Amino acid sequence: MPYRWRETDGSDERNWSLELWAHRSLPPRGRAAFVLITFVLLLLPLAPVIGTVLLWGLLPFLMLALFGLWFALERSHRDRGVREVLTLTDTHARLRHHDAAGREHRWDCNRHWVTVHLHEHDGPVPYYVTLRGEGREVEIGAFLSEDERLDLYHDLRLRLRPD
Repeated sequence: MPYRWRETDGSDERNWSLELWAHRSLPPRGRAAFVLITFVLLLLPLAPVIGTVLLWGLLPFLMLALFGLWFALERSHRDRGVREVLTLTDTHARLRHHDAAGREHRWDCNRHWVTVHLHEHDGPVPYYVTLRGEGREVEIGAFLSEDERLDLYHDLRLRLRPD
């Protein structure tokens, strides 16, 4: 599950921290291995034309395809750099959203007024989870899968429930 709750004790209050991150199914070493294997597989059909003029006609297109694959994998990896941190104290709720470009978006609210909402079909993604408080509604975990967003919604309802 690409999110984790942590309990931290502050000086006078108990804090909960929720860290969410986008799932990366292919680590950097896996991407390099995939590109290398693809390169070797692209070279296999070229073996019969080594030493001919045809090799120089086919090679630029195969290298362009390999570069396109590498570029797409790198872009996908960079776009998955999204991270969110929700910190809950006895009195406050703070959400920090770090997007793929490295910008940070902040939302702070009195914990007493925070409510969690699940938009099953009317959000940008199915089972869209939002936090509402102090006149603003912010999304949380939009990059998670549907099942993960449902689990997140139930976890947030339990954590934000007044004791």
